[in-house]
Amino acid sequence: MVRHASLFSQILGIIPRMDFQRVVRDAGTDRYTKRFTSWDHLVSLLFCQFAQAKSLREISQGLTACLGKLNHLGVRHSPNKSTLAYANKHRDWTLFEVLFYKLARQLTAQLAGRTHHRLKLPGKLYSMDASIIPLCLSLFDWSRYQTAKGAVKLHMVLDHDGFLPCFARITLGKRHDVPIGRQFWFPPGSVVVVDRGYFSVDLFAQWIRGHVFFVTRLVANSRLTVVEDRPCEGPVLRDQFVEFAAPQTRKRYPYIMRRIEYYDEKSDRVFVYLTNQLEASALTIAEVYRQRWQIELFFKAIKQNLRIKTFIGTSPNAVSCQIWTALITMLLMRFLQLRSRRGWALSNLVALLRLNLFTYRDLWRWLDDPFEVPPGGPPGGPPYEQLALRF
Repeated sequence: MVRHASLFSQILGIIPRMDFQRVVRDAGTDRYTKRFTSWDHLVSLLFCQFAQAKSLREISQGLTACLGKLNHLGVRHSPNKSTLAYANKHRDWTLFEVLFYKLARQLTAQLAGRTHHRLKLPGKLYSMDASIIPLCLSLFDWSRYQTAKGAVKLHMVLDHDGFLPCFARITLGKRHDVPIGRQFWFPPGSVVVVDRGYFSVDLFAQWIRGHVFFVTRLVANSRLTVVEDRPCEGPVLRDQFVEFAAPQTRKRYPYIMRRIEYYDEKSDRVFVYLTNQLEASALTIAEVYRQRWQIELFFKAIKQNLRIKTFIGTSPNAVSCQIWTALITMLLMRFLQLRSRRGWALSNLVALLRLNLFTYRDLWRWLDDPFEVPPGGPPGGPPYEQLALRF
């Protein structure tokens, strides 16, 4: 049993420290640092997420109260409010972006084979979507979204093997989804499911040239020419091979696509799908699009369980730092959830871990049985010897 490190310290041990120091050296973020290093900054922002700290004061005082236990975190001094505020404003947020991608690749490799869908597809399944994070325009005057509202937009690609995010972008709320969708690269043979916000013939053509399959819902005013009607049965009302012409340029694209009308009895609605997957059954295509709901659940989980709707800084750099560390926290939480044999609900894991951050227990045993009383001493404390009372 590990008694020399807290749960928070063991969670931080999942992060590749040598890789992080290499990123810091390449970025030069510690070049003129005397005391508050980039690692201290990362630990402070992760503490904000795990402990649900609502302000700079709570972060500073929370770490100060645990000062004797910070050595195990690699932190020598707890930060002052002004020091943390200055770092949030001036230390480059791309440091945490690079760490996010390195950690995502590491955890995805460790969770290889944990597929959460049983669909027969030619490659991995991804879902792509974006979510608005509202901001107060009077405080975040750089984030104008509407006349009296501010917002940033989080663009995300979710890998359905473990439901871990593998790509992310943070933009202003006004930014359209399609230009960001062109920046993501998918391996050949993979399947991407998107909603109608990414409906663009040029984007579909880019994916087809890259041998990537997509599934989306058809926009009502799309210009299609039916090439072939295929037999269909059950809830599948139509299954057609079609050609697409962009209404703006009247340009015909030399790609055969597939239009599927599917009746969902549960919601009593008819859904019309468009895909370039010509071999899978129509029911499989409908199920693939239903899997898109997983990325909606991811956005819901990160907004409900982490500090991503209220911010401890008002500058664009501070907002980006907090969002990227929230994504890193989500990676760690999902990894712990999948490694545990207990079958945690994510909200329960976040809540209970928040109350036991500085408990001295073995992390993996705690994940399997958080209510186990450690032998040889009180729960969460060092072992002691009972003094004999002689009367």
